[in-house]
Amino acid sequence: MGAMTKVRSIFISDIHLGTRACQADHLVDFLREYEADNLFLIGDIIDFWAMSRSIHWTAAQNTFVQKILRRARRGERVMFIPGNHDEALRQYVGIAFGDIEVVSEHVHLLADGRRFLLIHGDEFDQVTRHHRWVAVLGDIAYDLLVRMNSILSFVRRRLGIAGYWSLAGYAKRRIKSALQFIFDFEDAALHAARLRGLDGVICGHIHSAVIRPVGEHTYVNCGDWVDSCTGIVEHLDGSLELINWMGALPSSTENTEQTTEDVACVS
Repeated sequence: MGAMTKVRSIFISDIHLGTRACQADHLVDFLREYEADNLFLIGDIIDFWAMSRSIHWTAAQNTFVQKILRRARRGERVMFIPGNHDEALRQYVGIAFGDIEVVSEHVHLLADGRRFLLIHGDEFDQVTRHHRWVAVLGDIAYDLLVRMNSILSFVRRRLGIAGYWSLAGYAKRRIKSALQFIFDFEDAALHAARLRGLDGVICGHIHSAVIRPVGEHTYVNCGDWVDSCTGIVEHLDGSLELINWMGALPSSTENTEQTTEDVACVS
């Protein structure tokens, strides 16, 4: 194994430990690539919603948990912001579990002086906030899409078709209401950052990774580790980069906007 790439911060969300969809093996490989001062876990790390129906816990998921604990013990700052799928842990906000801080949100100062709101994002999702049963049904449907995608990926590999194709990403692009939901979510998240006088927001929740400059502000979404396998890193100069770990397209920086919807187009 070569030397790890040194970055200032790593931002990951929507891992959904405890489910079949969780791609912990790829996430472990990702963490082996980067050494950081800060590791931010921005919600839906554990999927208690899905685990109430069935539990699927793999050796790779154990390895991920062990790597996080080891990083914290070695002095890396590890901060956990619970999301809606692990909302049961919100009752522990303000408490440190060993060397892992649990907070509801955080303002992170980048190396270049910009300040970003770190928050999971379900606060900006009106369905999750006011119609929980609809959100649960949507979660079940999304899980089905991801499972179907694994079958399609197997078939594509057997047929020798290169590249990664996302069924869930395709559905997001084709369903106008899904696209509008993403746009509304982004607007609400940026609005929250503007109200606090911040330069941008880094969140998760909607499984749609992007670094999007909007005027003088920047909207960043970490994506997920059930479908797209994406994360955000802050380099030593404070610049942000979206890492597409599956390699369907090159990773992108703040000056080369790219989303996981772009990745889903690759066949």
